[in-house]
Amino acid sequence: MRTPPGRTRPTPAHAEAEARISAFREHVEAGDFPCVGAKAALARDTLDVHAFGPLGSRANDGPLLDRIVRFARRREHDDPEDTTVHSLAAVFDGPGETSETRFEALLWSQLQRLHLLDVRRGSRWAQDVSRDPDDPHFSLSLGGHPFFVIGLHAGASRIARRLPFPVLVFNSHRQFDRLREDGRYAKMQAATRERDMALQGSINPNLADFGTAPETRQYSGRAVEPGWRCPFHVSKPR
Repeated sequence: MRTPPGRTRPTPAHAEAEARISAFREHVEAGDFPCVGAKAALARDTLDVHAFGPLGSRANDGPLLDRIVRFARRREHDDPEDTTVHSLAAVFDGPGETSETRFEALLWSQLQRLHLLDVRRGSRWAQDVSRDPDDPHFSLSLGGHPFFVIGLHAGASRIARRLPFPVLVFNSHRQFDRLREDGRYAKMQAATRERDMALQGSINPNLADFGTAPETRQYSGRAVEPGWRCPFHVSKPR
């Protein structure tokens, strides 16, 4: 097939990236996928998905942080009365086979490097969340905006988080706060847990309401040990 005039032929890498993006969207769209918030974002075209190189590659750091900060700035200009769910998803070109512990290490290594780059760029920690990753009121701060992160990968024990390639989903913590205030969050959470029970026969044992346990226990999806400590370290701004 000839490429139409004025258009460039997609490279194999670009085609593979688009295929991963489509596969992630199809995963969320599937009838048994439990997260109703992600489904709502997909249905309203507010699920922002971008492709990157292999998780763990330092080449991701700058472009990924750029995307996150732009996403954060848009959320800061949302109408306070708007309860639309927005999410940013980063899909990575591998590794395709990861154990839960390996993926957990890659996730925290990526988030640590994003944070250090964010600090070098002059960002301050979001004032409405804790800086201590073992504090129940912690959320990851990038670009001065707090985020809750969800990881998906091939080796996930949770069916809903199982994909052939790694994905990190960044959700605005302030968005969750607005949903809590109008009562929508509790309804969405209950519906998601009911659907997860139907899919897997159990809910993730690390799930907890914000403020009752560190949310860092939920990021990778692994059922972490009771004494698990988050490997993330917050750097002081220069």
